[in-house]
Amino acid sequence: MTTLNRSTLPDDVRTNGATPNPWWANAVVYQIYPRSFQDSNGDGIGDLKGIASRLDYIADLGVDVIWLSPVYQSPQDDNGYDISDYQAIDPLFGTMEDMDELLEQAHARGIKVIMDLVVNHTSDEHAWFQESRDPNSDKADWYWWRPAREGKKPGEPGAEPNQWGSYFGGSAWQYDEQRGEYFLHQYSKKQPDLNWENPAVRKAVYDMMNWWMDRGIDGFRMDVITQISKVVDANGRLPGEPGSTIDDYPAGQEGYSSPYPFCSDGPRIDEFLKEMRREVFEKRGGYMNVGEAPGVDAVRNEFITDPANKELDMLFLFDHVGIDQGDSKWDIVKFDVRHLREQLKAQQEAVHDRGWASLFTCNHDQPRVVTRWGDDTSEEMRARSAKAFGMLIHLHRGTPYIYQGEELGMTGAHFTKLDQYRDLESINAYRQRVEEAKVQSKESMMKALALFGRDNARTPMQWDGSKYAGFMAADAKGEPWLSVNPNHVEINAAAQFDDPDSVYTFYKKLVNMRHNSALVAAGEWELVDDDDERVYAFTRTLERTDGEGGQPERMLVVLNLSGKHAVLPASVTRLLERREHGVREEDIVLSTIDAIHSAKALSGGELSAWEGIVVQL
Repeated sequence: MTTLNRSTLPDDVRTNGATPNPWWANAVVYQIYPRSFQDSNGDGIGDLKGIASRLDYIADLGVDVIWLSPVYQSPQDDNGYDISDYQAIDPLFGTMEDMDELLEQAHARGIKVIMDLVVNHTSDEHAWFQESRDPNSDKADWYWWRPAREGKKPGEPGAEPNQWGSYFGGSAWQYDEQRGEYFLHQYSKKQPDLNWENPAVRKAVYDMMNWWMDRGIDGFRMDVITQISKVVDANGRLPGEPGSTIDDYPAGQEGYSSPYPFCSDGPRIDEFLKEMRREVFEKRGGYMNVGEAPGVDAVRNEFITDPANKELDMLFLFDHVGIDQGDSKWDIVKFDVRHLREQLKAQQEAVHDRGWASLFTCNHDQPRVVTRWGDDTSEEMRARSAKAFGMLIHLHRGTPYIYQGEELGMTGAHFTKLDQYRDLESINAYRQRVEEAKVQSKESMMKALALFGRDNARTPMQWDGSKYAGFMAADAKGEPWLSVNPNHVEINAAAQFDDPDSVYTFYKKLVNMRHNSALVAAGEWELVDDDDERVYAFTRTLERTDGEGGQPERMLVVLNLSGKHAVLPASVTRLLERREHGVREEDIVLSTIDAIHSAKALSGGELSAWEGIVVQL
């Protein structure tokens, strides 16, 4: 079982630049999407009691932290990312007592718990927003309210304050008849953006965060936190507003411009994050905070996660998970190993001296990697490609995140009809692009949804081969909120738990390596070949700074991220030729196939499809 009483990395091993090293430097995080994890009461929606009932499984995997997607009170317009009360548990998921019990049971197993924090926006049903609809309220400017354009009829097209479009489709402005003005919403019209320019807003958020920390949680994963600061002119006007001195960008093919350039990594974000750290975290120990970071590049990641700057511990960057998308999220670009390597290289090299990286390919917003970039057309290739991408992520330097079911090699949903989807973003995008703007055909949009739609990651967790995959009782009167993937009969936790060759067992080995090898957790990362179209190879090197000298530890990670045989790049061959006795079976630390096969593969200079190898140098 996991225990956070295990030793942290010694201080002669450099991690993010802090001394002493943070406890999370050799930890692994497991993300839970509560509505899809485990249903305990047969209503078709996962809940807190269900999560508590599966803690032994999580402990067996060996992870140190679970991150819970939102369980706060919510109208569920965007599956809980629209919060109406930050200090209440939504009845869909249980009660506050259930939350307290989950914390107690997780902590008893040595597992920390961090909660999703959504404070770029609230629900339009939150009390703050309801009060803000009154222009005479003391919360009148807690959100981004603007009047209709002069000479335009409020509520009609063209009267919006500027031409920004929502990421979920349609205008980013919604007219409110009660107040007689528009409010800004980068996401759903039921998710109005909070005005972080107002100090009272920030204080209310920090008070709420402290309330949760006092209750016993161990930190936060902060949803789109780098969008809380907006670009405004000297008079507080947004780009493109009447009278603004800042021009907006031209409208795109759907008829709107994007708020993204002006609402991501904005001018006051460092100030706000420093203030948050000071008001919530600095007085505490043992916490962890990670920010979802739209608009932040690798260089800015270094600054924000540098402990000397006192902002966030780590960030989720997204450049690497956009390599197969074109001008729009729904434009499919063929996966290219070279593009993935380029992005991950930038992230690794930026935090070479200070700061830290978050390592992931999957989460509740990203489709299953084994379908997206791997191969789920056969059982052998599915398992092998799932292991390959697991090896890729977990052998980089940083903190790895496992999204529920990733450790089983769960696949995309393979939905073929729009009415199978529940995700607001997917449904709205189809209507916007296919039916309204007519910029994409039905066929190409359905293909894009099948590859990129968020529901691909949200199908119920596959515990066993029973009717509802063990997510809920097979004889339950209801049905899961989202269809169970039919392949749960073959792909499930029960089938893999005791199988030494399963994806699950492979992930246990990856977690164990992170815990027990300072080389894996904090060793220097260096790319070996930067041009091969199939093979991704890098080394990890650890030189201790305790003054005792000795040879540095070193390992080579080489992966064929394709379904075809691949010839080893010359740079990899030269590294291996330096070995006095060649590559032997006992030199193979880990393989996506087996040690005997991989030793022969390296000696022969050719890798099989989805073959990944870790070899001691």
